[in-house]
Amino acid sequence: MSTLRKFAGQTIIYGLSTIIARLINFLLTPLFAFKYNPSTYGIFGYMYSWAAMINALLAFGMETTFFRYLQKRADIKEKVYSNTFIIILFTSSLFVLSVMVFSRQITSYLQHEFYDNDLGVYVKYFVFILVADALAVIPFAKIRADGRPARFGMIKLINIITFISFNLLFIVVIPWMIAKQLPLASYFVSWYREGWVGYVFISNLIASLLTLVLLLPELLAIKLAVDKTLIRDMLAYSFPVLIANFSFIINENLDKVLLKALLPQETSARDVGIYTLCSKLAVFMSIFVNAFRLGAEPFFFSQAKEKNAKQTYAIIMDYFVIALALAVVALVANIDIIKHFTRGGDAASRAAYWSGLHIVPVLLTAYMFLGIYMSLSIWYKLSDQTKYGLYISGCGAFVTIVLNFLLIPVYGYTASAWITLATYGSMMVLSYFLGQKKYPIPYHTLKNLTYIVCAVLICWLSFSIFDRNIFIGNALFLFFVVLTYFLERKRLTALLKRR
Repeated sequence: MSTLRKFAGQTIIYGLSTIIARLINFLLTPLFAFKYNPSTYGIFGYMYSWAAMINALLAFGMETTFFRYLQKRADIKEKVYSNTFIIILFTSSLFVLSVMVFSRQITSYLQHEFYDNDLGVYVKYFVFILVADALAVIPFAKIRADGRPARFGMIKLINIITFISFNLLFIVVIPWMIAKQLPLASYFVSWYREGWVGYVFISNLIASLLTLVLLLPELLAIKLAVDKTLIRDMLAYSFPVLIANFSFIINENLDKVLLKALLPQETSARDVGIYTLCSKLAVFMSIFVNAFRLGAEPFFFSQAKEKNAKQTYAIIMDYFVIALALAVVALVANIDIIKHFTRGGDAASRAAYWSGLHIVPVLLTAYMFLGIYMSLSIWYKLSDQTKYGLYISGCGAFVTIVLNFLLIPVYGYTASAWITLATYGSMMVLSYFLGQKKYPIPYHTLKNLTYIVCAVLICWLSFSIFDRNIFIGNALFLFFVVLTYFLERKRLTALLKRR
């Protein structure tokens, strides 16, 4: 039981730091919805979708590779740390060089998409944001591997607070000072641009650079000594992970890019904005899944050689599924409260944003499937069969691309939400069956499926049959909680009594 307590303790710390940071960041959502109309917000979603895909390439699967080689080659920890960072340094340098060479073509393409004269400036901001974030990947992984979740959480929290503070400065404080003719107002008038989305990107850049400064102790510990044999071995392991990660990012972000490309020009930017903002209402589920991943991945690797490792993984999956199912039902039950984070600055924007609420339960269920897939995926990482991660994510990317091209022109952003659900669901199922064949773990499959089906059924009743009635939705949620307690209380008591 001490093993499970250790996992729970680390996951709670990572989870709390991640949840607090992301929730603070989420508080900007109503500000963006109020300040920017759906078409302007579409630029925001479009740029960050491209950034997420590029970020996966720059990281080159090195985070997972780092954890695997720490467990596999514990005798050369410093070399593993330094050489994984060197690989990311190389990919980042290559990226900067490529953007410098093709900057005119990149800007021309984006101009064609959005007709914003400042898109070239946005590209420059994102180059530095992406490189700073990539260089932070391995130092953050080292902090997790060293078992220092408090330092991890502190830096992440400072990053988010910095991002929010500068957004508030640019979007709220400076316009207020100008309107009130306060000291420095004349200075701000000389350069400030009302409603310019570039201030969001500047705030992100400042936060990312500050994060690198805070990571200086970890960065200074890196020895830039190349071990060609080790790098070759790590690249062989990481390349399938890279493709798998990139495919996952495609699944997560390509829909926003394709919405802009496949919908009519007069409505595409607006629909990207609506879809992006409504997707943020599912951020709570994404936070929970990411918090679990931060605690689970290093823990799973560290437990790989233990006698009862597979049984431990199965128990963790049981309660992870229960937590996911309860979270989905709770969020759907209270969607009419959560929706006020996307009110918009006027009645027209509010109506436009709220017209997309029907996709939120679909995306919440999709994130539940994604979380389960992430927990399942440990089998190919532990058994050095990362090529299967490539196959699974590749299949998911294929589903995403083909179905988006076929269905977006007909059903718009609603299709993208359902395709996300289909993609993560298919990846979850495929990973389960391959894993049970290649690296069997004694999951309690029927039990977990029962919780998933119950959650989906209750969400459907709450959202569609009872028309988002908050009281009925929460009554259904409370019933689900009580039922879960009575079903699980004996097993939980037995686990807690074990030493």
